[in-house]
Amino acid sequence: MKSAIELNEIRNTFKDEVCQYTNGSIARILVGVATCGIAAGAESVISEFQEQLNQLGLSDIAITQTGCIGVCDLEPIVDVIMPGEDKVTYVRMTPEKVKKVVSNHIKNGHIVEEYTIKHILDNLNTKGLANINSTKLEEVNFFKKQKRIALKNCGIINPESIDEYIALNGYKALEKAIIEMTSKEVVDLLKESGLRGRGGGGFTTGLKWEFTAKAENDKKYVVCNADEGDPGAFMDRSILEGDPQSILEAMTIAGYAVGANKGFIYIRAEYPMAVKRLEKAISQAKEYELLGKNILGTNFSFDIELRLGAGAFVCGEETALIRSIEGERGMSVQKPPFPANSGLWGKPTLINNVETFANITQMILKGSEWFRSIGTEKSPGTKVFALGGKITNTGLVEIPMGTTLREVIYEIGGGIPHNKEFKAVQTGGPSGGCIPFTHIDSPIDYDTLTAIGSMMGSGGMIVMDEDNCMVDVAKFFLEFVSHESCGKCSPCRIGTKRLLEILTKITEGKGTIEDIDNLERLSHDIKATALCGLGQTAPNPVLSTLKYFRHEYEAHVNEHRCVAGVCKAFKSYTIKPVRCVGCGVCARVCPVHAITGVVKKPYSIDQEKCIKCGACMDQCRFEAIENTFKKERE
Repeated sequence: MKSAIELNEIRNTFKDEVCQYTNGSIARILVGVATCGIAAGAESVISEFQEQLNQLGLSDIAITQTGCIGVCDLEPIVDVIMPGEDKVTYVRMTPEKVKKVVSNHIKNGHIVEEYTIKHILDNLNTKGLANINSTKLEEVNFFKKQKRIALKNCGIINPESIDEYIALNGYKALEKAIIEMTSKEVVDLLKESGLRGRGGGGFTTGLKWEFTAKAENDKKYVVCNADEGDPGAFMDRSILEGDPQSILEAMTIAGYAVGANKGFIYIRAEYPMAVKRLEKAISQAKEYELLGKNILGTNFSFDIELRLGAGAFVCGEETALIRSIEGERGMSVQKPPFPANSGLWGKPTLINNVETFANITQMILKGSEWFRSIGTEKSPGTKVFALGGKITNTGLVEIPMGTTLREVIYEIGGGIPHNKEFKAVQTGGPSGGCIPFTHIDSPIDYDTLTAIGSMMGSGGMIVMDEDNCMVDVAKFFLEFVSHESCGKCSPCRIGTKRLLEILTKITEGKGTIEDIDNLERLSHDIKATALCGLGQTAPNPVLSTLKYFRHEYEAHVNEHRCVAGVCKAFKSYTIKPVRCVGCGVCARVCPVHAITGVVKKPYSIDQEKCIKCGACMDQCRFEAIENTFKKERE
């Protein structure tokens, strides 16, 4: 078995090597190979680097993969580190660009400026990312207000190398916990830190650990909830792809703290890269005897297995997740008893999500006071968000709690593209709420978001502009949650479908004022009576949009008008004769042949046949087609 001394020898050996890579004393090429990087072509970029270096006899230069650093839109991202030089970050790389980088920069020492982060972003005039004088990615404005704890190693180390993880103090927290601390001291430190669960509800993590530790039983379990199902959310996936060993270390610490010897990572099968890297990480940890029996020469033993989920959103709820691991259908069960007392196979079970575990090792090493110095009094630490929607800079951001929505959207996110007006930001996934501009200066923490009608959730943050219809947005999220309901309780199974039916009726121009009242009443009834968190929070998009954007609902009903021009029932495409040159393009692209006319003369649209798809308007080069809104009932 590995002893703490042997582990430290590994750390010292590889620490020098990793530091040499990062400070420029050894040549290295670092390529982002997470899901976003692969989708953008990172694998072909690596292959081209290998081929070009071999041709020039430079095969001794290391080409290393890493995880996602957060700026997904700029992938494939490549860091070139040459001896005696500052690191240079190239973005949106292609095999053709690789050839020039190798021949000019690596061979002859001339940086290819037009491919660097600075040049690309200056040309794009990207707010929040531009205005930099450096070719280093971490010096752009996007990162300046971030503080990385959960994402500390993502985009920095090779996620498939346990040696690189150990070199950057990996498994040092485990050493400290199981050799220098009692189980109770670990739990007490966590309680003192004030860490709240990053998976949605925000329950105090230390209390959950304490409840599990105090439960008396001959067998206990630790479960990592990696069933990330929110549309547009990819925080957990990126951590698992970029730093899987940190989760294994944190789970092992948790096992020691609560008295468990077995752990499970429940991850959805739609994350093949994360699954692959977790499997490799577990294998390496076992090889180094950091998982298994008598870890680091102590009497403590702990092992971890993967369990793949089939993609049911409800399995993100802890009791449904437990049923799924047990081989049963993923359906929520009534609480109490809580999993801390009766979870997997009726045994005490600790369940935390990926991001919660990603905070543990730094907290053990640096202490609870350090953690509490970040964020706010009631919401200490940082939170990772998947920033998307109508925003200039999309990607992963990790910010201290208490950072305002305005700072995230306008300073980190770069504001709304195309000079559009900000309308709302939706936090908390499909069960979250839509926050209007009037609350844009609200600090981001658990209690504030709840007070203004939203929630923290797992960390999705979707920005909407003037072109979004808030009734349609509510309908979109209700389509998702009603489809994902496990069906066990009628408030969720039937109630969400009734909400969706009413929303559909309103967006189709058939709604009444009574429908708006019914939406509100039914939403409150579902929240009060649904069995689990999915059903209890499902009406949040409806209630928040009714609270802040009720005038849009009323416009649909009273004026037969969609304020944003999104709902098809209120659209009317017409051709302006003075602009139409009679080219016939609109008629050719119309899928239902609703447009007729004679060449070189103005065409017309049959409103009875028109399905309001907008294809004609998209293809018209002369701006002869306009989209108007019906003001009166037909």
